[in-house]
Amino acid sequence: MTDLHPFIAGLPKAELHVHHVGSASPRIVAELAAHHPDSKVPTDPEALADYFSFTDFAHFIDVYLSVVDLIRTPEDVRLLTFEVARDMARQNIRYAELTVTPFSSTRRGIPEQGFMEAIEDARKAAEAELGVVLRWTFDIPGEAGLEAAEETTRLAVGLRPEGLVAFGLGGPEIGVPRPQFKPYFDRAIAEGLHSVPHAGETTGPQTIWDALTELRAERIGHGTSATQDQKLLDHLAEHRIPLEVCPTSNIATRAVTDLDRHPVKEMVDAGVLVTINSDDPPMFGTDLNNEYGVAARLLGLDERGLAALAKNAVEASYLDPAGKRTLAAEIDTYTTSWLEGTGR
Repeated sequence: MTDLHPFIAGLPKAELHVHHVGSASPRIVAELAAHHPDSKVPTDPEALADYFSFTDFAHFIDVYLSVVDLIRTPEDVRLLTFEVARDMARQNIRYAELTVTPFSSTRRGIPEQGFMEAIEDARKAAEAELGVVLRWTFDIPGEAGLEAAEETTRLAVGLRPEGLVAFGLGGPEIGVPRPQFKPYFDRAIAEGLHSVPHAGETTGPQTIWDALTELRAERIGHGTSATQDQKLLDHLAEHRIPLEVCPTSNIATRAVTDLDRHPVKEMVDAGVLVTINSDDPPMFGTDLNNEYGVAARLLGLDERGLAALAKNAVEASYLDPAGKRTLAAEIDTYTTSWLEGTGR
């Protein structure tokens, strides 16, 4: 088989399901941990590999929140955000919708306006200095309940930063029913934000139906259990509702037992618009380039197939129409040049 990794490394890409704090590299996590010695997070980047070994989804949430606790000042927020963009630039990610959970930071004492200014300053610097276009999805941490929903909605609507395009819901699904969040999504949608909740990652297809009917989801985060319901698959395909699939994440959190059993091929075979994403890449020992390699194996893709997958993410994104055309054309130009260079 052709080694696709060099092609993937240079392929222009967009990413739609990647978390702000969860994208902190071991170097940055260790640096922040050293600044905050009261934390249990290791200060040795190599020790973080063991720290980021998860027994189940609940353990992952505990570890994730311990890293969240390292983000305590606007300067921490700005550093993290720009460094995430730097890692994206190394992978030729041109555009990303970064899932940000402002409630986790403001409840820890970071001033609201300072938080907004920090992410916006980093966003503008990333585009000017690195060529990475960032947009925000503000995310309700579902485990924190309706207080977090109210606060996240207030911040999204009342202090809306320029880069904000979508409104989401993350955290554990078990014991956190989606319908209770309907009033908050209604408010966000009324303000022009797109609905992109997580659903069906660790629960069944009913959670996805709830996200569609109650939260008016336009994209689904994960959607792993969608293949358990043929009617749901048909609905997603017919209405062109994208799934934000994160293969390695699903293995790391035990949502799927092993990669060979991942349902992504069933999703694609059903005609669903699938995008490939890294979720919390350093925590899961991956990045978007690696996820494209995983997808190539699971879906049997060559270079043209990978380019089509990259264009799925562009189509499903909330990038402006001119930006979509430009990025899609860049993917086509790169692929044609690559294939001509290899005689194919």
